Amino acid sequence: MNVFQNEDIGKLVLRVAIGVLMLFHGVHKMQHGIGFLDMALSTNGLPAFLAYGVYLGEVLAPIMLIIGYQVRIGAALIIATMAVAIYVAHSGDIFKVTFVGAWQIELPMFYLLASTAVLFLGAGRYVLVRKF
Repeated sequence: MNVFQNEDIGKLVLRVAIGVLMLFHGVHKMQHGIGFLDMALSTNGLPAFLAYGVYLGEVLAPIMLIIGYQVRIGAALIIATMAVAIYVAHSGDIFKVTFVGAWQIELPMFYLLASTAVLFLGAGRYVLVRKF
């Protein structure tokens, strides 16, 4: 078996990369709070209580991806979180480019699209928690 032709290792790398990198955002919000999100949501016509959903999308869902438990649900939570983040915080940036030529919303779009790939691919063989 050629180690460079193993889809399950590729799925593991993708899941763990998304999970660990997104978890940093969640830990930051756990340490510093989510109060700043209330105003941003309200300004965009969304209920302020949706701010608590950030803990699902940036803490719980990344852990689900990292350990390989219900990864499609975890990926869907990240997709929803990133869609709301793009709408609330970056809707004016969709057609903008940074001073170094990068798409202004490339990071949230990376999380959204990479999580979409996980949604379709599933967990693969290498997981810490198996379904019962």
